[in-house]
Formats: sequence, C-alpha cells, structure tokens
Amino acid sequence: MTPTLLAPAPARAARPAAPAAPAPDSARARRHGFGFWAVAYAFLVVMAFCAVPTPLYAIYQARDGFSSFVVTIVFAAYAAGVVVSLFTVGHLSDWHGRRRVLIPALLLSIVSAVVFLLWHGLAALLVARVLSGLAVGAVTATATAWIAELHSARRPGASPKRAQLVGTAANLGGIGLGPLVAGMLAQWVGDPLVIPYAVSIAALLIALVVVALSPDERALPSPRPRYRPQRVSVPAAARGRYFAAGAAAAIAFATFGLFTSLAPSFIAGTLGHTSHALAGAAAFVVFAGGVVAQAAIAARSARQAVAAGIATLLAGLVVVVAAVWLPQPSLALFLGGGVVAGAGAGMLFKGAIATVAALAAPERRAEALAGIFLAGYIGISLPVIGLGVLLQEVAPRVGLLSFAVLLALVIAAAAPKLLGRS
Repeated sequence: MTPTLLAPAPARAARPAAPAAPAPDSARARRHGFGFWAVAYAFLVVMAFCAVPTPLYAIYQARDGFSSFVVTIVFAAYAAGVVVSLFTVGHLSDWHGRRRVLIPALLLSIVSAVVFLLWHGLAALLVARVLSGLAVGAVTATATAWIAELHSARRPGASPKRAQLVGTAANLGGIGLGPLVAGMLAQWVGDPLVIPYAVSIAALLIALVVVALSPDERALPSPRPRYRPQRVSVPAAARGRYFAAGAAAAIAFATFGLFTSLAPSFIAGTLGHTSHALAGAAAFVVFAGGVVAQAAIAARSARQAVAAGIATLLAGLVVVVAAVWLPQPSLALFLGGGVVAGAGAGMLFKGAIATVAALAAPERRAEALAGIFLAGYIGISLPVIGLGVLLQEVAPRVGLLSFAVLLALVIAAAAPKLLGRS
C-alpha cells in the first residue's frame, strides 16, 4: 500500500498580514519541517543503535568465550527479527498512523539496550539482537513513508528526491555511524560494554520526545482493514527481472553484512589491529561509501545505477580480497576496498529498488518492494552464516575469497536480466 500524501493547501486571496504574527501556513510549514528532521533523527538513531555491537563483538568473545561463528548466529538473530517485523508490523502505520508505530518501535530499541546493559551471556545477546531487529523492521517502512509525507506537506509540489536522500542517509548512514561512535567510546572512554548503550538510550529517549511532537496528519482508512501480514507480490509479466533485482538486493546486503559482523575479526586476526575504534571505523566507511554513492547517482536511471554498482562492487571485492592475500596483509587496502565495495552495494541496491518500483503496478508496489527487502535480509544472514561456518574449517583469507567468488557468481547470473539484455 502506497502512502497517501497531503495535498497542497488551496489558494487564498491575498490580504495584509500583521507584521508581528506569522501566517498560519508559515507555522504549519515550520511544524512539518521540524517533524521532517525529527523523524529523520529517530530513523538515524534506531539504525545506529542496531549496529552498536559491531566493534564490541571481540570483547564479547573474550568475555564469554565464544567463536566467530557464534557472532554470525547473533547477527542472524537480528536479521530474523527484522524480517519478522517487516512482514507483521512494518505496514501497520498505513492503517493506524506513523506515530503509533514509530513510538513503540523506539521503546523496543530502548528495551533492547537495557537488555545489553543488565543481562550477560549469549542468551542476552540473542534476545537483545532480536528485539533490535523487531524495532528496525517497524521503523524502516514507517520512517521512510513519514519522511516523504512531511517533506510533501512542507514543500507541496517539490521533487521527492530530497526526502529520498535524507531517508537513505538516515538508514545507511545510521548503520555506519553506530559502530564508529561505539568503537570510539569503547576505545577511549572506558566501560566498553556499558557506555555505548547508555549513550544509545539517551539518544533514543530524545528521539522519543521529538517524534511525539511531530505532526502526523495523514488520513487513515475507515473502517480499519482487518489485520493481515504484509503480502509479497511478484509482477507476473517481469518475473525474471524481479528475481534478478532480489538477487541484487541480497548481494548488496551480504556485502554490508560482512562488514557489520565478521570484518572486525578479520581486522583483529588477519590484519593484526585490535583497536575497537578501528573496528567501528571500518564499518562506518563502508556505509558512508554507500550513502555518498547513492547521492551521486540520484539522477541516474535504474539500469545505469545497476551497471555502475556491479562494476564498483566487483572492484571493491577484488581489493578487499587482495588486501588479506598479500604477503604482508594491508589494512589500508582492506579499508579502501571496503569503501569501494560499499559504494557499489549502495548503487546496486538503489538500482534494484528502482527496477522493482518501475515493474510493479502502483497499487502493488509496496508488496513488490517487500519481497526485495526479504531478499536483502536473506542476503545479510545466510551468506554471512555460511562464511562463519567456513571459517571454522579454513583460513580466514580462504573464507573471504570464497565469499567474494560466490557474490561474483550471483552478480554474473543476475546481471543480464537487470541490465535488460535478456
């Protein structure tokens, strides 16, 4: 279901305005402008919190004595929470209002942070990550739609590209910002398993307040539809391109998943750098590359975005693999390759979303996009779990090479359909 945007206010006859009192339309515009940035901030904070554990996994491993494979299971628990929430809750704001879904999701993120703080052990990590995933699944669809509506209400008739860019920056930028801040706090402030979560709770509480004050004026359906999970719709006339777009989304998310789960282990083990700040910075630069790349190709077609994304992602993977296979492994090459791979993943995901949006009928677009997000979160979990299993049997650089070859093969299989050649 696509969101209903607020219509522009009808034109009024010009009349003199009192110099000391702003016009009602100006006050309304300011309210929607405040709401636009408030919801973007909340989106950013929730996504940042979901990635806070990334540079801290090495500390959990040392404290609780589990392997890198267990890290992949913890990461998969988060992805499972996201998928469940996307298909059971993510669409409910269309029926009940954006605020009524976003505020409980923020509260769920706060509960997740409290679990991280007060409950120790593997079970606590699994529960906290599932709760965080459930919150993210609800926030992703709700905040993206609300940002678009507030932008339209604030600037009637304006291009939606500004809202799309802010939504993307909050989503990917938040996932990159969380590890960076958590890593810096863990490295230089102390109490690495306490302070990052305390800071997250404070940021989430601020988000709770500003979201509560944001306007939510979208007309709701009456009567409310009977509850059903989010449907997945596959356009019958273009199934080949649809499934190719799903593969592209899975590849993009698998690339991001590598850098938010196992990359810190590569940096500490294979590359010999144990700094928590560096582990967080590694995730940040990858997602920053994705945000910048998506902004840079905002005006390009879906086909152009896919083509650029494929070439850039493959180049980045080559550099990342080469960095750990050199006789003297190179941290600089690993990070540089991560930036390039992140840029390629960002462009590829943008192209996949644009492809499906163009293929699907307007009344089925949300359902078609739901399938792409499902493919993405399968991509962020299964390949990373597979890599975690593989690393129990082979050297890390062999596992990374295998991971890169698998992604390259999937790209090669999906590229002809995505590029419209068959």
